[in-house]
Amino acid sequence: MAENQTNVSPSVSVIIPCRNEEKTIHLVLEALRQQTFPIEELEVVIADGFSTDGTRHAIQSYSESNHALKIRLVDNPKKIIPAGLNTAIKAASGQLIVRMDAHSLPEPDYVERCVNALQADLAENVGGVWNISSRNDSWIARSIAAAAANPLAVGDAHYRFTNKAAYVDTVPYGAYRRELFDKIGLFDESLLANEDYEFNTRIRQSGGRIWLDPAIRCTYFARPNLKALAKQYWGYGYWKAQMLKRYPDTIRWRQALPPLFVLGVLLLAILGLFWRPAWILVGSVIALYLVIQLISAISIAKKQQDLKLSFGILLATLTMHFAWGSALIVGLISKPDRK
Repeated sequence: MAENQTNVSPSVSVIIPCRNEEKTIHLVLEALRQQTFPIEELEVVIADGFSTDGTRHAIQSYSESNHALKIRLVDNPKKIIPAGLNTAIKAASGQLIVRMDAHSLPEPDYVERCVNALQADLAENVGGVWNISSRNDSWIARSIAAAAANPLAVGDAHYRFTNKAAYVDTVPYGAYRRELFDKIGLFDESLLANEDYEFNTRIRQSGGRIWLDPAIRCTYFARPNLKALAKQYWGYGYWKAQMLKRYPDTIRWRQALPPLFVLGVLLLAILGLFWRPAWILVGSVIALYLVIQLISAISIAKKQQDLKLSFGILLATLTMHFAWGSALIVGLISKPDRK
């Protein structure tokens, strides 16, 4: 253990919301079994939303073969992430709670570093950086993974690319002291996405801090195709809008640009029906946007040592921006379809 760790290790519960993750759940469990943190003080609580594939069998099989790692499987009848997180938290016995997803692989020292940061009282929520990886070796999957770490695609979401530790607005997953949930409540189950950002907003509003340490790392598997990517970012945008209705002062420039761009293009196109010069303007705006994004895509492809990814990175960036921006606009002008 690291030098700043106290002699007695606190008990830790790693909570995982899960549904139909047969292909990766055993990899996550193995990564947790290999943690440098004492395994006798570690438990894994998986809240499964009644998976229809072989996820439950994979969990049971792994548990029977690896008795050293304590694994608890609980039901998540609502089948949504925030409800799964809350169910797992209620079932967890640890003094510290570390969130993980069923399609992410923590580095061996992930839990240890989270524990050290919490024990050093650096923040109320501690998190790290994603190493973004493709789910398969296809051209588009590798392009999506590369785009997902591109600041021009994802804005200033530091957990996707930074190498500097800092206090931030949000981190992926997160590690907390158990009493934090008694203080500010559990995750908001009315949000089907963006529940982590909403929770972090409440942390900050209560006077808490969120610490991002790039030494805390996990591998995140990006979506494998454009259809899945569009669905993911549509959900992000729509439910971000519902959160912004409650916390309008939390909007950041990175979040405002895609919807403003989509809205601007749409308004100019409509104006073009009555004033033809507007078509020239909208064409110029789109052309400039595409040139900037293509230059960025080529630069990233060069770093990946594969120029063939350039067009795929461009397509992925367009998908993220337009799906997220359009969904946020729709979300702001409509009522959520779930209470």
